[in-house]
Amino acid sequence: MITRFFVKASIFAGFIILSYAATGADLSKRQSELKSIQTQISAQQNDLKNTSKQREKLINLLKKDEQAIARAAGRVNETQTSLKNISSQLIELEKQQRSLTAQKVGQQKTLSKQLSSAYLAGNHDYSKMMLNQQNPATIERMLAYYQYLNNARIKAISKLKTTSEQLAEVKNKQVKKQQQLNTVIIDQKQQAKQLSNEQNQRQQTLTQIQRTLSDKGAQLEQLQIEEASLKRIVEQAVVTAKANPLMDGLENRKGKLSWPTKGRMSERFGSSRSGQIKWKGAVLTAPEGQNIKAVAAGKVIYADWLRGFGMVMVLDHGKGYMSLYGHAQTLFKEAGDNVNDGESIALVGRSGGQTEPSLYFEIRHKGQAVDPARYCR
Repeated sequence: MITRFFVKASIFAGFIILSYAATGADLSKRQSELKSIQTQISAQQNDLKNTSKQREKLINLLKKDEQAIARAAGRVNETQTSLKNISSQLIELEKQQRSLTAQKVGQQKTLSKQLSSAYLAGNHDYSKMMLNQQNPATIERMLAYYQYLNNARIKAISKLKTTSEQLAEVKNKQVKKQQQLNTVIIDQKQQAKQLSNEQNQRQQTLTQIQRTLSDKGAQLEQLQIEEASLKRIVEQAVVTAKANPLMDGLENRKGKLSWPTKGRMSERFGSSRSGQIKWKGAVLTAPEGQNIKAVAAGKVIYADWLRGFGMVMVLDHGKGYMSLYGHAQTLFKEAGDNVNDGESIALVGRSGGQTEPSLYFEIRHKGQAVDPARYCR
């Protein structure tokens, strides 16, 4: 068992090393791409057409950066879950150890008392008692008594042996779990470092994008492109949702849903975003890494990176109702997955080029955005 455990641990450690080597190579490649684009922009500062092309390259690079962050954050979240599970298992094993140790001590005391009683009673030989012509009834009673004490000792020894074996097994499990915990802790440190590196790369890309959006015209153009991207995704989602007519929708849930995450509403539905463009959802400012929960049961019909909105998930709730969750750090579900009401589906992030962690949340009915405040309380 121990040999197999160390072999598995070695394989797992090898996989970790290969994984980080791969992500490190990918990060280096994206850093090289960013430097190349920066050089091109510097050489073409006065050429708006070329700057626009470079911006598109930067947007694609931002997509890669944020997808890498999503993968790293997903691994960190899985590791944290593993740490909690292993820690809980260790606590349970410690409880079992204390209980078995106390049980063993009690059994040892019982056996000690039985041995003392046997010693004090003396050594009675059956043949001597017969030769001494003691009363047969007395002899039979004495033999029955001694047999009873003997059986009790055998039983006590057997219980003590079983308890000792169980205690040894629990201690062995504790050692293995502690080794597993140490491996996961090392893994978590490496993952946290990788996540930090990815976030630094993303910030450099974002800074360069913002430099290309120095005038309002370019910013408005960018928002219009993002709106068009979202519209296309929603239209595709509406077509996909037609294949799921059995869900109940949200019509009877108005004012009864909980917001997908706890936070401050920094942008409201219908408020001005830029020019004629208005917010079609709500923006909730919340701590990065905080859980995002499904407002109702549904099916995932989109889970990917979307320009301007970052890591996005769209849920179909039936009857033409959909909910959309954007700017996530990472997504826990994939297209085609079913989710339960209140189930964690993502983490709050800054994807989509955001400078502050937040959640962009929409509710749509037959493709049209509706005020989520009418449904959530």
